[in-house]
Amino acid sequence: MIRVLSTNITSPLGMTTEENLLAVRDGRSALLRNERPWGLPFDVCASLFSQEQEHALLQESADAREPFTRFESMVLHSVRDALSHTDIDVSDSRVLLILSTTKGNIELLDGKEPVGDGVFPGNTASRIALALGITTKPLVVCNACISGVAAQVQALDLLDSGAYDYAVVVGADCQGAFIVSGFNCLKALSEDPCRPFDMERTGLNLGEAAATMVFASDRVPGNGGMWHLKRGCVRNDAFHITNPSPKGEGCFRALEYVTDGISAESLATIGAHGTATMYNDQMESVAIERAGLSDVPLSALKGYFGHTMGAAGLVETVLTMESVAQGWIPGVAGYAESGVSGRINASPDLRPTDKKSFIKIMSGFGGSNGALLYTMGEADSVAMHGNGTYPVGDMPVARHTVRITSETAEVDGTSIPLSCNGKDMLTELYRTSSSDYPRFYRMDVLSRLAFVAFELLRKAMGEGTLSGCDAMLFNRSSSILSDRKHQGTISVPGEFFPGPATFVYTLPNVMLGEVAMRHDMKGATSLIILPEKDSTLMSQMVYAAMLKSSCPDGMVAGWIDCPDENEFEAEISIYKHNHNNNGRIDT
Repeated sequence: MIRVLSTNITSPLGMTTEENLLAVRDGRSALLRNERPWGLPFDVCASLFSQEQEHALLQESADAREPFTRFESMVLHSVRDALSHTDIDVSDSRVLLILSTTKGNIELLDGKEPVGDGVFPGNTASRIALALGITTKPLVVCNACISGVAAQVQALDLLDSGAYDYAVVVGADCQGAFIVSGFNCLKALSEDPCRPFDMERTGLNLGEAAATMVFASDRVPGNGGMWHLKRGCVRNDAFHITNPSPKGEGCFRALEYVTDGISAESLATIGAHGTATMYNDQMESVAIERAGLSDVPLSALKGYFGHTMGAAGLVETVLTMESVAQGWIPGVAGYAESGVSGRINASPDLRPTDKKSFIKIMSGFGGSNGALLYTMGEADSVAMHGNGTYPVGDMPVARHTVRITSETAEVDGTSIPLSCNGKDMLTELYRTSSSDYPRFYRMDVLSRLAFVAFELLRKAMGEGTLSGCDAMLFNRSSSILSDRKHQGTISVPGEFFPGPATFVYTLPNVMLGEVAMRHDMKGATSLIILPEKDSTLMSQMVYAAMLKSSCPDGMVAGWIDCPDENEFEAEISIYKHNHNNNGRIDT
């Protein structure tokens, strides 16, 4: 359990948490129709910063040595405002920065060669950490729409493990031609303000924002912060890389985990993802009913902010937290009549509450689902392992390891004979390891690399399967190959032809969706982007996650990076665990 020390929301509705809270309480929305923005050949209904707001953010973060981007400026404003309400020394080695984003500085991708380092999210996080004076290595959580929720889960795991005392978690994304054209080619955008869960919903609206939550471990003395993140998890539904499970399988299992031992009557609200897309809202309603939570008041905030992507999980958590603390639940803007089959308790009107707990849920591409349980009040006794501290030095040991480069492949140190290299080598490995999954040929190169690595790992296990495993992957280059390909379809005047088959792979966690589908992996799946490969930090994160994992067969974890179709690296291992009485992991 960890506690919230301070927050900030920076959005078109305001530059502080208080301004955004007041706007939502008054029923104000930032969604507006924009006429052919960024040179796109269509109008866009979205929540975007005004020119005055953008100018103020850029001026505030101005640095004479090197200018900050729009994305970096909104992040810096949000974090600095949140930190100003604490007395944390951010230079301390016990303070961690976690950035949640889907595309970060993607505006810097201009089709030119070579690609600038600023496009890579880990480098962006390092620039932000340096500007803030944070000295530990930052990490980027990139799990599509659930990134903001997944980042909070990472903070919970790492602080509970004893690796850090404080976590500064910030989520952000800004909109532009890259993202908007992609969602438009998926036919997911609504021309009008969105209507979550409504009979007349026609799709989502995009938005831009940054939001920050500063967390402290409950081991750290101090009275600051009355809200506690009690539980959090990520679950994959292993159903499809873009469509959610019709039965709400992943969302249901996430809800089941965070509500274990919690009565529905104690909850003020369920903060839904509520994208106003046909399939997502339907799926969430089914999961909520399956979890026995139909009578809990439902809130959904996309009608005020739009879908703010990497910021959404934080914006919506903070807004819900602050409104419940004041004794009210936001109305679902745009909602009039239920258009979902699962029974939900939704209303367009603000509703009072005297309860002090809530759930936040999110779902996204790659089969991702996340859930959080927040409670207000005194902390429960913190369940520690052994003598009251986690044995962070006792890192897990790999049972089997697969290593692949653009020229070699080996399993547990034994080389595999190959007749070619580069991307053709991946096809050769596929044909020799598993030729019964023709979907392989539809994948991007990053997903193909992950696919064959997981296939070889499964074969190394003999009769074993990966279905009972969590998965945590790390990389540096995000999805740069698909990013460049998608950018090429929108950057030439008169040749605008973005397509779904490319755009979906600009979300790098989709590779986890591919392997989850293949191996029926319904546990936690997470993608972390780092400035560079760091085995110590990676082991630390794997260990922290395994302390909380309920998957019986352990975790698949490692590095999968593909900066070029003929230059890539994969090194993944399977870690089996068994918690003994000292809380240690037996491998």
